[in-house]
Amino acid sequence: MVATSSPSPASFAQNSPDLMDITESTQNSVTVLSLSGRLDGASSPSLEQKVDALIAAGSNKVVFDCATLAYASSAGLRVFLSAAKKLKSSGGGAAFATLTPAVTEVFELSGFNQVLSVHPGVAQAVAALT
Repeated sequence: MVATSSPSPASFAQNSPDLMDITESTQNSVTVLSLSGRLDGASSPSLEQKVDALIAAGSNKVVFDCATLAYASSAGLRVFLSAAKKLKSSGGGAAFATLTPAVTEVFELSGFNQVLSVHPGVAQAVAALT
């Protein structure tokens, strides 16, 4: 009998183009969530849970760095809008940075670029929240 191993869920998520990876960092007391992959119906609950956990922990200023976000569905847009509303009602705010062309198109078609704080870079987005 030969033993085989399968990839761990964490390594699978990082290597699968169908999933989203969230990396958290902090700049000037602002939480930066770097999103990579696809934000859709399957992955959006993890982002929503992450934002809820941040708010519960007292972090109410969040930048969503979308430099490597390949796709955002309507479910993803709902999470972005919901997060922005929750963060604002907790006394903070949300800003979006470095949108990819695909995500920019979705923001423009939906009108989100008119109602959400969108910036060309993370530094500008952080500055808008401080």
